[in-house]
Amino acid sequence: MLFYNSGIAVTRWRDGVMERKPETISEYTAWLKKVFNVEIDDRYRTYFDSVASKVKRDVETSEFWSQFIGNFQAYDQEYLLKTGYPLFIPTIQPELLVKSFESFLLKTYRKNVVGNKWWPGEPEDGWILPNNWFLRINDIVRTLVVVKYFDGVEFVSGKIESLCNQHIMDCEVCFEAREEGYYAAHLYPRRSFEIPKINWDTEKVMLSFEIQITTQLQEVIRKLLHKYYEQRRKMVKKPTEMWQWDYKCDEFSTNYLGHILHYVEGMIMEIRERQKEATS
Repeated sequence: MLFYNSGIAVTRWRDGVMERKPETISEYTAWLKKVFNVEIDDRYRTYFDSVASKVKRDVETSEFWSQFIGNFQAYDQEYLLKTGYPLFIPTIQPELLVKSFESFLLKTYRKNVVGNKWWPGEPEDGWILPNNWFLRINDIVRTLVVVKYFDGVEFVSGKIESLCNQHIMDCEVCFEAREEGYYAAHLYPRRSFEIPKINWDTEKVMLSFEIQITTQLQEVIRKLLHKYYEQRRKMVKKPTEMWQWDYKCDEFSTNYLGHILHYVEGMIMEIRERQKEATS
């Protein structure tokens, strides 16, 4: 049986593999080869590394990044004068990181398969394949900014948006508040990059990189639960029982811990504001 999506004929396998979603990365790569004739081999890994490294270098040497890092002390002083509290943790400085190819491939799997409600048809925004995956995955280069307090997330987000406007860069802003207790702001500045093509020629494309902003408490819980979240993201089959009603499951304790910390941070902000009102 054939499914036609955006002009692409997708063959449904008769041995049952295509009847269900691939449940592992190895099944996913086999599906890519069978349906799209895309074989994930060392060539793709090498190509990904070359593109990601080039994007990282271009961001690191950009005037935007230089001003962003250079403005940290000014941001901290402005926030301190406004609130009476420091904005940043001095020992934690943003560092540009490159997504591993394994993590990158996993993200295409989550978008093509795990989160694809139209399966076995294509996702709502179309398949993510080598011919478009650098355009569709927006965090191959990313950094993390850690602030001390709840309101610092929005404060730094506004500073980054203003800096993007100065450099005539689009910037998508998402304030994440997920069911599993994850809270952070994700910003995606977008600019032109000249990157290698797989045949080692070059091309100019518009790509995004990611700036995450989170609080000190949320960063602690993120580090503690990172491996757990990564395992959950790979799962195709979800538990039939809602985790909110199963106090023995891992999700109950880990997810609610994230929500509790977010609530505590909100209470800290409320106490700060009450103290400020009492002394004004």
